[in-house]
Amino acid sequence: MATVTMRYWAAAKAAAGRDQEECTADTLAEALESVRVRHGEDGRLAAVLERCSFLVDETPVGARPHAEVRFGDQATVEVLPPFAGG
Repeated sequence: MATVTMRYWAAAKAAAGRDQEECTADTLAEALESVRVRHGEDGRLAAVLERCSFLVDETPVGARPHAEVRFGDQATVEVLPPFAGG
């Protein structure tokens, strides 16, 4: 399993109550499930994650299934909610 740093931005940061945290996972799907469980009491983070896009080690995930996005030994996931404006 990889050590994964989840970096939260904007609404994701507010819902998580922190700007980053670590978890262990082999895939993006596993990492997201891990933080959903960790923050599951009020469901705010899970709701925000449904609308987010993700960068894994600076590479956009796009429409790829999260279970197919595999990590190396260490990874950084940027959790990017939709931003207002443009």
